[in-house]
Amino acid sequence: MTDPQAEPGAFQAFVRAWNVLQNLPTPDLHAEIADWLEARWRSGDRKLLLMAFRGSGKSTLVGLFCAWVLSETPDLRILVLAAELGLARKLVRNAKRIIERHPACEGMKPARPDQWASEHFTVNRETELRDPSMLAKGMEANVTGARADLVICDDVEVPRTCATAHLRETLRERLHEIDYILVPGGTALYLGTPHSYFSIYAKEARPEAGEETPFLTGYERLAMPLLDADGASRWPERFDARAVAELQRRAGPNKFKSQMLLMPVNEGEGRLDPDRLRPYAADLDYRRGNGEARLFLQERRLVSASCFWDPAYGAPNGGDASVVAAVFTDMDGDYWLHAIRYLEHDPRDTTDEATQLCRRVADFADANHLPAVMVETNGLGRFLPGLLRKVMRETETAASVIEHHSRRAKAERILDAFDAVLAAGRLHAHQDVLDSAFVTEMREWRPGAAQARDDGLDAVAGCLLNEPVRLHRWPTGADAPRRRAPPPGNWRGAAPAYNAQTDFDI
Repeated sequence: MTDPQAEPGAFQAFVRAWNVLQNLPTPDLHAEIADWLEARWRSGDRKLLLMAFRGSGKSTLVGLFCAWVLSETPDLRILVLAAELGLARKLVRNAKRIIERHPACEGMKPARPDQWASEHFTVNRETELRDPSMLAKGMEANVTGARADLVICDDVEVPRTCATAHLRETLRERLHEIDYILVPGGTALYLGTPHSYFSIYAKEARPEAGEETPFLTGYERLAMPLLDADGASRWPERFDARAVAELQRRAGPNKFKSQMLLMPVNEGEGRLDPDRLRPYAADLDYRRGNGEARLFLQERRLVSASCFWDPAYGAPNGGDASVVAAVFTDMDGDYWLHAIRYLEHDPRDTTDEATQLCRRVADFADANHLPAVMVETNGLGRFLPGLLRKVMRETETAASVIEHHSRRAKAERILDAFDAVLAAGRLHAHQDVLDSAFVTEMREWRPGAAQARDDGLDAVAGCLLNEPVRLHRWPTGADAPRRRAPPPGNWRGAAPAYNAQTDFDI
């Protein structure tokens, strides 16, 4: 922790002056990071890694650092790389605002507007250089020909760049290009949090991934997890004991370890334990009265529902299973995995397979009072939403159809969906679900194991990850039933419509 009696270094003083302008305090955490950055910069260390927990303000501090080094050495060229161009732009914009307003940066802003753009800017400097003072680029951009004195890799490792072995290899290949961008004596500064057991930030080599040394071998490291060695918060003013406990509950063990404690997590340790499911045997209790419809489970009122269909051809005894699942949420935030159905078509039926499956899904939605069905449109599923809407109109099933395209790796989706709710003991499962193949899938599942079945897991993960549906109106238009009248109320507890008076001018 920084000594409050010590004279702050030049960069820490720069940070404090900025915070005074913003009417903000300077937490000890930020003072410690500021001192480390200045000490490493002045000592000539040119390979730096700053890991700090999510929400610590590390990117804001690095934006201040960029403005400070440019105020001291205007001829510097800084390249910001991020997984997404938008994130790199954000850091560049932050540095621009600081240069415009910080007293120590007076006279640095150029007169020409073309030198003060959103993705790059050039401060007033004596040397005529081809590259701007600061430039933002996404990881997939072509940076051939660029030259920089300082390259900042801001959250280059995110799920979309490290979810698979191929993505991790591609990320490493792109990051090796930094060696050709940096001028002799240039500095590379990485900042981020680990998103994989095979993280580029890992302190130890991963031989199973072909590594003989860690990716960032030889880098000076500063790791600032949320909790120190004694378990105390590093930023108690913002993350007190209650906030830390809530973070642990919402994030789950794996994500909390990686994003808040900076520990690269082995996905193999995220095995799903069905013994953490809370069993129940009650049926849905649909009630109408006093002009209101309500839905209960074990006397708990349900307020929202998620239904996810992971489609496949559903051939008996072979291939991927076509699975539809329904999860309800009560007023206390608990989740109720009430029903799961492994769908099969009947080869003897002259009706086509897709229509057979859509009829089974419509029946499932009707039996469970579901307001909507989300259909995964990857592969086979892209042809099914329209057919399912047609079948629902024909069967007078009053449910909407929502199309969903999954872009994340299946193992990542499953872990993210189950990790937090299982750890918190908030996932209830009906006895019929516990008697199905779903429990076997949970016990046998391992990330990346090709032999393990995971079709039911994927469907339930879709329910847990996607926003529960709380529709405020009876379906209309293409999704409306033809003949069935709407119920007298909405069991999801939606507030009635209200027309506000808007006879004012803006």
